[in-house]
Amino acid sequence: MRSSSISKSAMWVLMGLLILGLGGFGVTNLGGNITRIGTVGDTEIGINDYARALRQEVNAVVAETGRPLPFSEAQAQGLPQQVLSRLVSQAALEDEAARMGISIGDAALGRQIMDIPGFQGVNGQFDREGYRFALERAGLSETEFEEDVRAETASTLVQGAVIAGISTPDAYTDTLLDYIAEERAVTFASIGRSDLKTGLPVPTDEDLETYYQANIPQFTTPETQRITYAWLTPEMIIDEVEVDEAALREAYEAREAEFNQPERRLIERLVYSSAEAADEARAQLDAGETTFDALVEARGLTLQDVDMGDVDEAELGAAGAPVFSAASGDVVGPVQTDLGPALFRINAVLQEQITPFEEAESELRDALANDRAARVIDASVEDISDRLAGGATIENLGAETQMEVGTIDWRPGMSEGIAGYAAFREAAADLREDDFPEVMPLGDGGIFAMRLDEVVEPTVQPLEEVEQQVAAAWARDALIEALRDQAESIVTELENGASFEDAGLSPRTAEGITRQGFQAGTPPGTIPTIFGMEEGEVETVAGDGRLYIVRLDGTTVPQTAGGEMDRLRTTLQDSAAGDIAQDLYQALAEDIRTRAGITLDQQAIAAVHANFQ
Repeated sequence: MRSSSISKSAMWVLMGLLILGLGGFGVTNLGGNITRIGTVGDTEIGINDYARALRQEVNAVVAETGRPLPFSEAQAQGLPQQVLSRLVSQAALEDEAARMGISIGDAALGRQIMDIPGFQGVNGQFDREGYRFALERAGLSETEFEEDVRAETASTLVQGAVIAGISTPDAYTDTLLDYIAEERAVTFASIGRSDLKTGLPVPTDEDLETYYQANIPQFTTPETQRITYAWLTPEMIIDEVEVDEAALREAYEAREAEFNQPERRLIERLVYSSAEAADEARAQLDAGETTFDALVEARGLTLQDVDMGDVDEAELGAAGAPVFSAASGDVVGPVQTDLGPALFRINAVLQEQITPFEEAESELRDALANDRAARVIDASVEDISDRLAGGATIENLGAETQMEVGTIDWRPGMSEGIAGYAAFREAAADLREDDFPEVMPLGDGGIFAMRLDEVVEPTVQPLEEVEQQVAAAWARDALIEALRDQAESIVTELENGASFEDAGLSPRTAEGITRQGFQAGTPPGTIPTIFGMEEGEVETVAGDGRLYIVRLDGTTVPQTAGGEMDRLRTTLQDSAAGDIAQDLYQALAEDIRTRAGITLDQQAIAAVHANFQ
């Protein structure tokens, strides 16, 4: 993190609090007798600052997900705690800056404010009246805002002084680079039951009892939560929703560009600075002296840089006609464009797609019906919440509303039925017996409410009930053990220089294996085993009914410079430096908080939260 980016970040944080705050608490001031939610040292955390920051965070989630965010869900996600922690850290830095006497002058303050785009008019110049109006809408006086900017800038100077100039030691980067990029080459083969020279023994009752007792966890049901729930999804009521033809045709017109797409081309465009340069490149292509790829590389570009994706003829302007007259694989041009003369390569022809209303009707009907069903459900949330608040049970919801009631013995990893929804799984993981049922969104327009009836402790299943599973597990382990016994002599031969063919095996080889890689045809655990071996060493890895015999043939230490390695080194250095900077920042903030002391007014915080309900 560089100091320059910190200053810019500070400016945009303030603008974010100002502009995004207009959507909620920027309009409603939480003043009165309570003006702050807490202090760090002598620096106050204003109640309106907390309200605006919290509204900003909620609005950001709403913008990302495209659906309303009930405050109860925001609390479950920990948004208030995140905002409060951020404001406490900021206040700590401001308090430290004030203690050290760090500030900025009026001239620098004025320049920062006038550079904020939100305060500039259509001519790009600072608009005094727009500045006053924006602050007024946000519930801030000019003095308050300017003090915020001054304090924010001073705190970033303290922060920047601590983390500026951080670099990662070369030895640390080299160690990471060697670990990540090291490659290994192996030869491997596998043996299975058909390769055994001796048969497998038949287990006795005593064998099964011994195996069962030694592997009790395998035959123990996990802890489960017995949950009663009521849920309602658009799919449950979609047949009850009517969609008339007028609405369908209106939806078709709104999505006409999706259903009726003109012919398109996947193309790349290479622009030149002059007609002469473009003509020379064309001549080299025609003479077979170069390729389009080589021309791109010669300009210091990549194919990604010149890729335009799929375009229609109108998007290309003057180049449209020649490009759309060419076939896939052709290079067209030079053609004059807004950017200069350019060569175009056609990579694919995407034919015109026409979907008449009659063919799209079914899809449109499903989409509109689903949307209307979701609206019906959304409109019922308040009524269902009121019923729960009035003492209705989950079972009452099933009898009195369209919701369906069910029970589930839930445990982590389940994905059937309602457990297929992430929202349900997250809520079930946090559910307690004394929790009051509330309406929660499922994420597809559906809703649910739940009650924890009991926690069923892990239960050991009697041997009589799981005897077949015990026998199958015993046979599986016995097979692997027999294969290991048979492989001992093979491993010794291979380590003494024999070939896999000499040992009667059909080997395969693999090169360029890295720690992050995956070797097809081998069981889990193969990669860690390979990177724990010495060159020439032979190990066995158990798979599903087969034993894999692996020999390490060689290790390649990565080159320390050039191409991809340089990019990887830079990435590792930047990542490590960022982690160090973040650790230093957290240590600084924690040290300041400890020295300055923190006080928080929980009543004031609750008053802010009440405005979100």
